[in-house]
Amino acid sequence: MLESLQNEQVKYVVSLQRRKAREEAQLFVIEGWRFVEDAVCRNAPIKKVYVCQKRESLEWDSIQETLRERKIPFEEVDERVLRKMSSTEEPQGILAVVRQAHNSWSEIHIDKHSVLLILDGIQDPGNLGTILRTALASGVRYVCLTPGTVDLYNPKVLRSTMGALFSLVLLPGKRPEDILGFCRERGLSVFMGDIQGSSLYQTVLPDAPLALVVGNEGKGPSPLFRSADVQRVTIPMAQGVESLNVAIATGILLYEVVRQRSFL
Repeated sequence: MLESLQNEQVKYVVSLQRRKAREEAQLFVIEGWRFVEDAVCRNAPIKKVYVCQKRESLEWDSIQETLRERKIPFEEVDERVLRKMSSTEEPQGILAVVRQAHNSWSEIHIDKHSVLLILDGIQDPGNLGTILRTALASGVRYVCLTPGTVDLYNPKVLRSTMGALFSLVLLPGKRPEDILGFCRERGLSVFMGDIQGSSLYQTVLPDAPLALVVGNEGKGPSPLFRSADVQRVTIPMAQGVESLNVAIATGILLYEVVRQRSFL
């Protein structure tokens, strides 16, 4: 059992709460019974699990069995150590160190109903996490994130995803010009949420693969996405409301795609 706050493993996990250390190690930390259980069920690349026996949950037996089957190491820690390693004030009793995914364009397999979600400069961690969770629920599999988008492995982002990132093909750090080049090469119609666009509910979406761009909470999408072959759509709003939270707007846009296609 790990009991010393000065243990090198403890210090290492603590360091992963910082973005620079995460990027250097290509690792991140997830916390909580539901999150870890979801990671195990979705076959996430878990490196090691740390659990506090005093806070064990009913889920631990099944989690432990799967960890043994997959030969994933786990170790008990005391409450002080768990609290030290955690990014939350009241940790639930379990956390895991997970390897970051390294997806490429070749892992995007386009078919008739494919939707490529493009997140351009989303800044708020809660918004990003919620968008990823909504994307998975609406049937999206592929997500590109441009430079300037909040760190995908920020603890607040992770908590908001509720494990969705383990079932998505995520391509962070992709430049707008490269994304548009991929879309044109693969025949994806590109739509962009924009207050100057055509009404979403009067827009007939193609029965073909498409890409949807949603932009920064304040500035909107990058100028590169405002090219002639990108169709702008807007969500009609009443009573003088000018804009919606970007996570809510993305959900409305994605589920309009679902409604028109009715493939869920």
